[in-house]
Amino acid sequence: MAFFIDSFPGRELIYEGQKYLYFGGTSYLGLQDYAPFQELFIQNIRKYGTNYSASRKSNVRFSVFELAEDYLADLVGSEACITQSSGYLAGQFLSDYIHKKSYKPFFAPNTHSALFRNKVKNYVTYASLNIALRNYLNEPNSKTPVLFMDAIDFSGGSFPNFESLKILPLNEIILVADDSHGIGIIGKNGSGVYRSLQSLNPKKIFVCCSLGKGFGIQAGAIFGNREDLLQMENTAFYWGASPASPAAMATFLEAAPIYSERRRNLHTNLDYFLEKMETLKHYRYMKGHPTFTFMNSELVEFLKKNQIIVTNFNYPKENSETMSRIVLSASHRSSDIDFLTDVLNNFRH
Repeated sequence: MAFFIDSFPGRELIYEGQKYLYFGGTSYLGLQDYAPFQELFIQNIRKYGTNYSASRKSNVRFSVFELAEDYLADLVGSEACITQSSGYLAGQFLSDYIHKKSYKPFFAPNTHSALFRNKVKNYVTYASLNIALRNYLNEPNSKTPVLFMDAIDFSGGSFPNFESLKILPLNEIILVADDSHGIGIIGKNGSGVYRSLQSLNPKKIFVCCSLGKGFGIQAGAIFGNREDLLQMENTAFYWGASPASPAAMATFLEAAPIYSERRRNLHTNLDYFLEKMETLKHYRYMKGHPTFTFMNSELVEFLKKNQIIVTNFNYPKENSETMSRIVLSASHRSSDIDFLTDVLNNFRH
């Protein structure tokens, strides 16, 4: 069921006059309602305005975008970075660029729709994907294959070790990964998975992401080599789109101490949750990530009866599989986790 609310759902939400603990969503660092982060954002709104509805290529430009992009590229370990107004737009922009090249696209299991351009079909398993890629590469006059994937796809098959990728002929493949659920919360200083994927030595690598989940700002980013990203900048797709809010970009640049503090809180909460849980055998869990996926509608109802709401809806389409997920955030208190784990440990699967 859908819960219609009128304020941001932090560690708690109010629905029909009742208070619930909230263990869902993607606000991993709990920044959107965190007062120090809000105050920093408000200061930057006063300086930069609420929005700047003009092309990045207009004759009046904010320097903060280049500063943020240079910082992001250095953070993740890429040659260059482009920012966009949302993660979804970043994915579509990157996918559009790739599809216009002379490449052959392949889609890994659980790839997010942000990377789709036309009606496509994901491979169900990496084993079948491996066979298809190798068969294709043996064809005469085959083009360079491009593999689209989610770095964190919640199946447990990718992050943190990417064992499924290691069976593929990566040295002959361009890798395009969506890191929306990783950047900001995993890797050194929230750098995400770029360096981990690069260490697998693909022919070329691009990473795109939302900056909203880990960094708490409405923006997206693309990482890759400087030559390709310069080509992307010289397209109508890039010239015609308004950028992210410059206030958001400035906040991102100035919030490093806040991000570090909140990441520490998040990982403390994650360690505490793992310590309190009697078993995790009914959940899909990726080491180091604060999400626990399950397939049991009765557990969703049991949690609701105990005043706990978790992520539970069909995604990314109405007829898609129901996604049920417990999500920890930096906002949660130890008492919240005590209550949650007591309820979970008392549920009989």
